[in-house]
Amino acid sequence: MISKGDESLALCRSMLLIRYFEESLIGMHSQGHFRGHYHVYIGQEATGVGASTCLEPGDYVFTTHRNHGHLLARGADPGKLFAEILGRADGYNRGKGGTFHVAAAALGIPHTSAVVAGMIPLATGAAFAAKRRGNGRLSLCFFGDGALEEGAAAESFNLASLWKLPIIYLCENNGKYGREKSSGLVQSSTLAAYPLTDLPKTYAIPASQVDGSDVQAVCRLVSDASQRARAGEGPQFIEAQTVRWPGNEGRWPAIPIATNVALAWESALVPDDVKQWYQEKDPVLRLVRELVENSKATKQAIIDIETDVKSIVSKGIEFALNSPFPEPETAVQDILV
Repeated sequence: MISKGDESLALCRSMLLIRYFEESLIGMHSQGHFRGHYHVYIGQEATGVGASTCLEPGDYVFTTHRNHGHLLARGADPGKLFAEILGRADGYNRGKGGTFHVAAAALGIPHTSAVVAGMIPLATGAAFAAKRRGNGRLSLCFFGDGALEEGAAAESFNLASLWKLPIIYLCENNGKYGREKSSGLVQSSTLAAYPLTDLPKTYAIPASQVDGSDVQAVCRLVSDASQRARAGEGPQFIEAQTVRWPGNEGRWPAIPIATNVALAWESALVPDDVKQWYQEKDPVLRLVRELVENSKATKQAIIDIETDVKSIVSKGIEFALNSPFPEPETAVQDILV
């Protein structure tokens, strides 16, 4: 049996893997290894890891343009994921999916999409199929607060509620909470509804809010929601409230300060202009700090995990850069017409 302390360290390891993967990806883009726009999952690691921990191997996950973190939390190989983003032949989709549309069916991720709310109907359809087949599978759908503006969300909520489908709608709200105008951070949500949980409740869907930077709280809430959904109680809605990472404020992701676990106990290392976020809102440093302060892990144990994770990411980058580009004739392969 895995102890509670080991579970916490496993969560920490997964969150650090996502953080260092994404920070490395920013560096690879600046070095010209791939082109085009991309998004990173920095600042929301606790939500993706906490939710994914509650899933069974056969469950479905549908995600968005911030998909790298969800894929890694579900067990994706960093090398194959890097390769896919770089358009290489050894990527999950042989380089055809790129950063926005990585699919990993073996991990229960049939598709990801940058289309706002595009995954909500597909996730609902997967839940419908699971119920009809009676296979006990659950569908987990990640999306941002902006997706609630789309008609696809309302139509999906209605059908899921009518048919009592086994699905969790997990809204990652990174635009509204904890952002002060005085700090220069603008509120990005354009929804008139407040709180956001009012929207699914109109379709008789139970809705809850959770601190998206608290991985343990996310674990507990998603675990309870998954049990209710599997028991036939129908869809569940969770709003994870997170605060956008300062590096996502510009047009392109930029690293204000490279993450180091020592930042959790040496706040003087953090620049003043981003100190509030890294001290109060960073889910990775929050967990590290809690593990050390509650004597669930020593500083050295955390540093050892960090060292191992950085090695895994480094090997993943090497794998991707050594992967060949697809041959031109493969462009027309594996295409449905």
